[in-house]
Amino acid sequence: MKFPTQRLYSLSRTVHHLYTPRVNSRRLHWNSAVRPYSTFKRFPLRTAKPLPLKVEYYPYRNFILARLATRLLRIRYLVLGSAVGGGYTAKKTYDQWKEMMPDLTEYKWIIPDFIWDLDEHINFEKIREIFSDAELAKLLPDFDKVGESLNHLKSLLSPGESLYNEVKGVSHLLLLLDSAESSTTMKASDNQGFDNNGKQYKKGVLGELILIQQQIQEHEEAERRVAEQLSSGSSQQKRKVSDKDKAEQLQEELLRTQLKYQKILERLEKENKELRKQALQKDDKGIHLRKMKKSLIDLYSEVLDILSDYDSNYNTQDHLPRVVVVGDQSAGKTSVLEMIAQARIFPRGSGEMMTRAPVKVTLSEGPHHMAMFKDSSREFDLTKDEDLAALRNEIEIRMRNSVKEGQTVSAETISLNVKGPGLQRMVLVDLPGVISTVTSGMAADTKDIIFSISKAYMQNPNAIILCIQDGSVDAERSIVTDLVSQMDPQGRRTIFVLTKVDLAEKNLASPSRIQQIVEGKLFPMKALGYFAVVTGRGNTNESIDSIKDYEGDFFQNSKLLKTGMLKAHQVTTKNLSLAVSDCFWKMVRESVEQQADAFKATRFNLETEWKNNYPRLRELDRNELYEKAKNEILDEVISLSQVTPKHWEEILQRKLWERVSTHVIENIYLPAAQSVNSGTFNTTVDIKLKQWTDKQLPHKAVEVAWETLEDEFARFMSEHKGKDHDDIFDKLKQAVKDESIKRHRWNEQAEDSLRVIQHNALEDRSISDKQQWDAAIHFLEETLQARLRDTESVIHDMVGPDWQERWFYWKSRSPEQHVRNETKSELERLLKISEEHTAYLANDEVTTVRKNLEAKSVDVDTILIKDTWHQVYRKHFLKKSLNHCNLCRRGFYYYQRHFVDSELECNNVILFWRIQRMLAITANTLRQQLTNTEVRRLEKNVKEVLEDFAEDNGKKVQLLTGRRVQLAEDLKRVREIQEKLEVFIEALHQEK
Repeated sequence: MKFPTQRLYSLSRTVHHLYTPRVNSRRLHWNSAVRPYSTFKRFPLRTAKPLPLKVEYYPYRNFILARLATRLLRIRYLVLGSAVGGGYTAKKTYDQWKEMMPDLTEYKWIIPDFIWDLDEHINFEKIREIFSDAELAKLLPDFDKVGESLNHLKSLLSPGESLYNEVKGVSHLLLLLDSAESSTTMKASDNQGFDNNGKQYKKGVLGELILIQQQIQEHEEAERRVAEQLSSGSSQQKRKVSDKDKAEQLQEELLRTQLKYQKILERLEKENKELRKQALQKDDKGIHLRKMKKSLIDLYSEVLDILSDYDSNYNTQDHLPRVVVVGDQSAGKTSVLEMIAQARIFPRGSGEMMTRAPVKVTLSEGPHHMAMFKDSSREFDLTKDEDLAALRNEIEIRMRNSVKEGQTVSAETISLNVKGPGLQRMVLVDLPGVISTVTSGMAADTKDIIFSISKAYMQNPNAIILCIQDGSVDAERSIVTDLVSQMDPQGRRTIFVLTKVDLAEKNLASPSRIQQIVEGKLFPMKALGYFAVVTGRGNTNESIDSIKDYEGDFFQNSKLLKTGMLKAHQVTTKNLSLAVSDCFWKMVRESVEQQADAFKATRFNLETEWKNNYPRLRELDRNELYEKAKNEILDEVISLSQVTPKHWEEILQRKLWERVSTHVIENIYLPAAQSVNSGTFNTTVDIKLKQWTDKQLPHKAVEVAWETLEDEFARFMSEHKGKDHDDIFDKLKQAVKDESIKRHRWNEQAEDSLRVIQHNALEDRSISDKQQWDAAIHFLEETLQARLRDTESVIHDMVGPDWQERWFYWKSRSPEQHVRNETKSELERLLKISEEHTAYLANDEVTTVRKNLEAKSVDVDTILIKDTWHQVYRKHFLKKSLNHCNLCRRGFYYYQRHFVDSELECNNVILFWRIQRMLAITANTLRQQLTNTEVRRLEKNVKEVLEDFAEDNGKKVQLLTGRRVQLAEDLKRVREIQEKLEVFIEALHQEK
């Protein structure tokens, strides 16, 4: 690349005008000695003798030769000379540092190509002779600054993420894929390892890795040739021994080369991890002043979470890839997953079932090693032991809560996100371990449920099956291999992992069985690749770092690796993690667009069904319908405060009297009415009212108020709002009403204050005016008439139909009713003889009645006579009291002037006035409590119930049902899945 001509021309013009002498100008001529050193010659430095300084004035005409040289060469040659000197020096410095730095061929444009050929076209000696060394030294570059620039360039080219990607592509860790696919992947991952001309790097750390890899291949090829020669014949024993020694020597050299290769990889991974951590921390702090977007794996995980909620039965519509981890119980599934996540995050036990529900783990990169559940905002710091213990405990609690009563495992998925520097991006699902026998304490169908869950996840044609096999037990005892071979008979999406290889090497008499397993020759199943890992020594408290160190030490010293039974790329969980991640993303890229098209078709079908069945309704899903119902319920609760005080008091007074009227008549009025004088009547009434007020009345009043509030609330909730009424909310409203009333409790202090008010109201006997007197008489008459009707109805049921009903309606009496009727007639004759008879029938009177009935051939007993007498006398007394009420209408005049008239003793009127006044005051007090306190408390209870129901998705599913609701739910989920898939696909294309 050459310098632009225009730039050099302008620069030369500037320098030319600067040094071109003016007419009639005189300048000093410095003739001083300089050190005879130049970059254009390599003579040894000599100490020049200093020349005397001469200052003279020369006429302008004596410098014709200098003027001519300046005009001919111009300043461009000076610039060119400086570029030549700087380039030549930079080239020599580069030759000295080239072993310390990566290949810089990509940056060859820094030094133009024509610089290297200048010495063939330009005579630098002539230039040096024309110009003095002092003037030329001014144009030379500052070598100190050149060194600083090169050091800065070296720091910029330090090993980082791009170099790690190159190593990853060169290291041949992707041998699990077929040749065509792996070559494509290698080309995609090695783009940074080649320049524009297709020349591969040969210098620096990457070049060293490539040479090491080539040496490994050459050693393997040599070892293979020696093995063939050793097996070809045994004629020459001496040559055979030498070839065997040579093979062993090559094998040891191969192991040393692999060890060196592995150490370089580990160093690069560590540096890359630190660099990525720093970059992520800078992004996290907002240094780049840009909005952080969700990572690719987070977008994909959200789609899977929505699908899990949408399709709880795992319909065949969900064909999105995920890594399904399956294996026999205690085979080490969870330990492998922990090694991939680089944290001990799962509950652990000894031989017992710990994984009771599928756990979806989304791994992604982040500046800090932390974990978080999908439905929680708490972050668990995985570098702290207390947070790790809390996370394991939380996972165990969620598993146990997801298991239904009477079951051992659950199909409900627990979603967990794990972030950390250096983690491979993927989505893994840890399933319960496959068992062969149901032990005590397990449900009878545990084995079948585990099989059904495993099959449901593995039957997804795009799921990658990570089959875990315990290497420390006999291969014939494996159950999961048969299950995996049924789901993936061709092994196109299965990766086989042999765990506990350290125990297997100790226990197995024939280590070749391990080689048969990892080569796919022992099991009937096929796999995309085979790996052997070690996940610890069996200590539950062992850290991930110590496990990794133990695993690395084991495989470095293992005979399996030294003898060639295992290949370097088939061991360690690190290689497994890289391979699984690459397979996962390969499957995602191949299948995600097809799944997006399937959801588009599903969305079209659902939208068509909605338009045909519900053309005038908006598409409201279950949550939106719940919010609409919630607003209606709250409006109805608020309408309780709009009920008038008169309406409240009327309802309360009526219901309270219905509740206490029986007690007032039977236990207060009737016993007091049997008194012989007014004083005894009043004394009896006062005593019984006091007892009633202290024990029963306040509680009864509160119960009545509570029921009244419930009835009014139910009335507002159940009444139809015309054509706007939506019956889809009826079940929800009824459930909210029942739960709110159930939670509502009346103020406990209300009874105490109410007791005082009622006691004071019943103590008052002063009727102030005739209107209150008449109202009390009216209240008494209504009460007596109601009781009289009830009594007559009871007597009618006792004696049967009268003569009119028998004649006109063809009814007849039963034998018992005939006996009752005869007894009633005999008792009525007794009352006619003595109208002032007491409420109790004497024994001799009972005997008389029985004998009279026996004379009529009616056989009765004493109990029947007394029972009939109670109703007959009650009817007689009520009629007598009603007649007395008519007389008391004019008794207010005597009451007001305190006249004593035995015929007009209206104590019963005063009693019912006291009762009536107490009811009015109690109703007013309860109404105030309702409107001021209880309605607001009920509204608060309703809000709490609605909030609880809003958090309980099962409750909403139970109360909001129907095809309309389900169709809206399906439409919402399908649209959300499709939109997120489109966002994910766009991000996936951008990453490509």
